[in-house]
Amino acid sequence: MGHLYQRGKVWWVKYYVNGRPMRESTGTTKEQEAGRILKAREGRAAAGLPVIPRADRIRYDEAAQDLRDHYRATGSRDLAEAEGRLAHLDAAFRGRRLASLGQADVTAYALRRQGQGAANGTINRELAVLIRMLRLAYESSKLIRLPTMHKLKEAGPRQGFFEREQFEAVRRHLRPDLQLVATICYQLGWRVRSEVLALERRHVDLEAGTLRLEPGTTKNDEGRLCYVTPELRAMLAAQVERVRALERKTGRIIAALFPHLQGARTRKPGQRGRVVGEPMRNFRKAWATACKAAGVAGMLRHDFRRTAVRNMVNAGVPERVAMKVTGHKTRAVFDRYHIVSPGDLQDVARRLAGTIPGTVTPRGVDGRSVSV
Repeated sequence: MGHLYQRGKVWWVKYYVNGRPMRESTGTTKEQEAGRILKAREGRAAAGLPVIPRADRIRYDEAAQDLRDHYRATGSRDLAEAEGRLAHLDAAFRGRRLASLGQADVTAYALRRQGQGAANGTINRELAVLIRMLRLAYESSKLIRLPTMHKLKEAGPRQGFFEREQFEAVRRHLRPDLQLVATICYQLGWRVRSEVLALERRHVDLEAGTLRLEPGTTKNDEGRLCYVTPELRAMLAAQVERVRALERKTGRIIAALFPHLQGARTRKPGQRGRVVGEPMRNFRKAWATACKAAGVAGMLRHDFRRTAVRNMVNAGVPERVAMKVTGHKTRAVFDRYHIVSPGDLQDVARRLAGTIPGTVTPRGVDGRSVSV
């Protein structure tokens, strides 16, 4: 027959498996909760089911490695992105007993990250990784119970988007290949780094006028095929020609649609910087400079996704079709990206003034109609 006892404020359980005594920490200071854990352990032992030995000794480090192995085996998450989240968690919880983690630790972690300047949304993404780690440990019988962890309240979703004039102003201050990147993002709403900059020439069909993303290369793992506008087709043709000219100049085959057109010819060991012909990974500085010159400093490239959604819906494109183009898998996220501007609201008033019987269009003092 098992029983409960305390070490400090934490309750421990003692029970028997095949006549052998087993002792484990419940990780809780509540006797009632400890009693439920004891009954569950005795029930598993009586049924001949596996019992977790010494679960209180499992450390965060082991659980973190299990999570990395899980991501690597299943491909359910980008490893580079996950490592960015885990780096902060490792610094806070390395060496800790997994069973000891709870809400108090989450609160302390959140305060620490806020002190480092992290936004609540960023902290919540990191906590989501921690919660997934604990659940995986629980499913692997390395944790007796799942602790309750509350996330932080986040700020409302960003509302930024580009009006046509703003987009044109920024585009004028970018070099030709980056003008194409911006135009693809503005018209199709594709993600800059993972989708547009990752394009290869084989993804462009100038004759059919299409751009495609291969299955497994997008965030939702679904492929996409989009027909482009005449403007975009002409810009794609010019970019393909630029890459061909670079091939003739370097004598190398270049698969990327957006390679570095200038830079070092080769990369020496330990050398950093751009190498001509290698795929472009980012252009943060060029983007910030263009936005500042255009008078819209602070605009994000991700604002193009909201812009594309808004433009397509306002142009009468069915929402399911627009979701296929932008790669939004759920309606909830798509709706969050469909931003309504003051101009859209003014347009409602103008339409109502012209269509509702008995509505009088406002007149100015000179008798001419005025905008509503």
